Amino acid sequence: MSVAVGRRIALWRVRRRMTQQVLADRVGRSKSWVEKVERGVRTLDRFSLIRQVAEVLRVDPAELVGPDRPSGAGGAVDGVAAVRAALASYEVFTAADSGPAGEREVTQRVEHAWSTYQHGDYPRLLRTVPELLDAARRLHATRPAPGAELLVRAYRIIALVLVKVGEPELAWLAADRALAVAGGDPVLAGSAAVPLGQALRGLGQDRLAMTTTVAAADRIAAVSVERGTVYGTLLLQAGLAAAGCGETRSVDELLGRAADVAGRIGDGLDYRTASFGPAAVELAHVVAAVESGDARQAVRRHEAAAGRQAWRGLPAEHRAAYLVDAARAYLDVGDFAAAGRWLVEADRVVPAEIRCRPSARTVVAEIARCGPDTAGVARLATALGLTTGVP
Repeated sequence: MSVAVGRRIALWRVRRRMTQQVLADRVGRSKSWVEKVERGVRTLDRFSLIRQVAEVLRVDPAELVGPDRPSGAGGAVDGVAAVRAALASYEVFTAADSGPAGEREVTQRVEHAWSTYQHGDYPRLLRTVPELLDAARRLHATRPAPGAELLVRAYRIIALVLVKVGEPELAWLAADRALAVAGGDPVLAGSAAVPLGQALRGLGQDRLAMTTTVAAADRIAAVSVERGTVYGTLLLQAGLAAAGCGETRSVDELLGRAADVAGRIGDGLDYRTASFGPAAVELAHVVAAVESGDARQAVRRHEAAAGRQAWRGLPAEHRAAYLVDAARAYLDVGDFAAAGRWLVEADRVVPAEIRCRPSARTVVAEIARCGPDTAGVARLATALGLTTGVP
């Protein structure tokens, strides 16, 4: 977030006769967080948080972020409307009216969708969601046992991609559907709670995201690699949520538990099936530092991680999302050139991570506005239709 945006928030806060403590209490943050936001030290890059602050201040979000406000995914990515329509149709009303779907067919569709997500092709994935969901629902209606796992996986993928493109409310719905299908299976329910936690964080509900993912993790006994990966991923999500609501002790505890699980699993996993392991925990520490507002620690941790190669084995989607967070850290410490380099690298790994995510668009706009002409950043800003002048 630029200093100009922080000044707007401070201006409207004063106009509403609020202290920094009152604003902090109403948005569920600390006074220090509000102070850093108003000074431009902390980047406010989630549009859900911008909307939350705007709601408390009783202004339109446009009043805070100006003409470069991040656009919703509906304008940036084709297919969201069709996904919304697919989620609006319930299995009980649709599955019985169609022919059965084969387990092999649905398995292939789900695996293809997961691969598409991990490669970061979000527009293509969104276009396939209606048919994927229809097939998974039909299988579940005729063969509940195998159909349940595949339907949960389908809903989980849908929720994850909706979080990516800035639709946390729809993602919440998809994750909630997954939890309903999972029933009493703790591993299936835990896998559904991962995108639920992400959706809640996208809505600015970090504390609720933390309690939800911790509760899901507590139901899982990490007695196998499969269970360990779900358990560990939930702990990572809980740690990031704890960072978002300023629970420093909880961050250390949760990420420490995740590190223990990752250490038992080792680094020999095929990350195509689960994006969890020692490398994922290492990167989560960087992102947690960014979320906590400790950009200098995030930069130090990132530079240490960047010197090792293990994290480059993570899926493209995971790496690109992480690099956007690394760019945020450099932006917060005022190293605009480094922020630009990592942002351009993220665009090289997964262009959709930059082009389709409102939060990433915000980072592009801030780097282009505040920093020197870093190779590639101006091109990105132009491609995204973002201006570089401070309003």
